Amino acid sequence: MRVFVTGATGFIGLPVVKELIAAGHEVLGMARSDEGAKSLAAIGAEVHRGSLEDLDGLRKGATASEAVIHLAFIHDWSNFVESCEVDRRAIEALGSVLAGSDKPLIVTGGLAGLAGPGQVAIEDDVVPPDFPFPRVSEQTALSLKGVRASVVRLPQVHDPVKQGLTTPAIEVYREKGVCAYVGDGLNRWPAAYVLDVARLYRLAIEKAEPNAKYHAVAEEGVSMRDIAEAIGRRLKLPVKSIAPEEAQAFFGWLGMFATYDMPASSAQTRKQLGWEPTGPGLIADLEQLRVSDS
Repeated sequence: MRVFVTGATGFIGLPVVKELIAAGHEVLGMARSDEGAKSLAAIGAEVHRGSLEDLDGLRKGATASEAVIHLAFIHDWSNFVESCEVDRRAIEALGSVLAGSDKPLIVTGGLAGLAGPGQVAIEDDVVPPDFPFPRVSEQTALSLKGVRASVVRLPQVHDPVKQGLTTPAIEVYREKGVCAYVGDGLNRWPAAYVLDVARLYRLAIEKAEPNAKYHAVAEEGVSMRDIAEAIGRRLKLPVKSIAPEEAQAFFGWLGMFATYDMPASSAQTRKQLGWEPTGPGLIADLEQLRVSDS
């Protein structure tokens, strides 16, 4: 297939592009910068210059392709609500030219807030009406009329350089000089190695089941205490527990996530796609965390 990939130069996007090309697909990858364009061209992708705000450009990319993987998101946490709105408009723009075409669209969602406290999120779970986050990628995609849409829900995607929400937590730890977890630290974050996630996107676009929800989860849940202790060992920083009422002051915008228990299963995904993650676990990658820029 010829696949249009937004966010093609990103932490997950570039491995997805490489995975698609290695499997024999053609890739039209969106790039905002000259540097990003060069990185895509170097691995054999065709470059589509544009951004999430360029709705006409998104429509042209989708029209020129046989399938779309939407990975791009503006990770501006200081203006998160607006970033979510940009994402919603982008998905609607992609859907406007995919409707009735039978071309598959995969969008990217998350796992936080999906299941109740202490419950393991599964693929059949529906985003609740009182969803606490302004990002509505999944809800927008699955409500598109006549579009063969599906969703990949991401955990903490990692390698030794980046680790999802753990990366901004590390920045906080470095700034504060201590690695904190909240309460007993037994709340859990699911995780998966970035190359395993890239393979899942490729399998998902090849199968292209409408309205499917896939969990890119290799580890059902890694405790925040284990995460903090691994980072503490690597950065040679002390580790301590803080009270729930201290979380917001310590972590800033990350405070709400630092208290979340969000384990997730990928049993259905593995069965449906034949996906078996083989990469290292989150703690193993944190043990290899690059510390040269500390």
